[in-house]
Amino acid sequence: MRRYGFLFFAFLLLASSGCIKREIKNIGASGKNIICFGDSLTFGYGALRGEDYPTQLGKMLPIPVINSGIDGDTTSEAMGRLGPDVLEKEPTLVIIEFGGNDFLRKTPEDVTLANISDMIDLIQKKGAMVAIADISAGMFLAEYRRGFFRLAREKQAIFIPGIMRGIITNPSMKSDFLHPNGAGYKLIAQRVYQAILPYLGQNCGSNKPKK
Repeated sequence: MRRYGFLFFAFLLLASSGCIKREIKNIGASGKNIICFGDSLTFGYGALRGEDYPTQLGKMLPIPVINSGIDGDTTSEAMGRLGPDVLEKEPTLVIIEFGGNDFLRKTPEDVTLANISDMIDLIQKKGAMVAIADISAGMFLAEYRRGFFRLAREKQAIFIPGIMRGIITNPSMKSDFLHPNGAGYKLIAQRVYQAILPYLGQNCGSNKPKK
């Protein structure tokens, strides 16, 4: 258990630098779009139009970014729209962000993780890379952080740690008790950008958004 904890936090430290590059399944995928697949945090609840993280991420990249987030979505509900909202949109990379609504609806953790595991399998079978966004912050949803990290390692997916870190406890970055505002979503976009950049064929040392 101690060894696992050390490896986990060592990975988070390296990943936060944006310059770790592991073996990722389907690296060099030929798809045309980055698909952000998630719930309200992907949809952009609480922010103005265009302030959602996928739109802000799209301004940093030369690759089209599609927002496939639906407010209130659970992993079970999302499985039903994976085909039209993700697989049929020529993905090169799919960023999966779920868990909050599963938690609120008391969905067992193993069901949530099984659904995300199935999503990863289907996306990778399509030939795209997968990234898993960790929505935990400190001890809040820490069990999901461990599960998402394990899935990322097992499935050769990109792990994006703590996208809500420093947002969930900062009123100036939130629109309500949970959801970010435009500034909060901008920070999420920057964290996602740094995590996926090494796998998009760009220089790992260059973390500056495009002009």
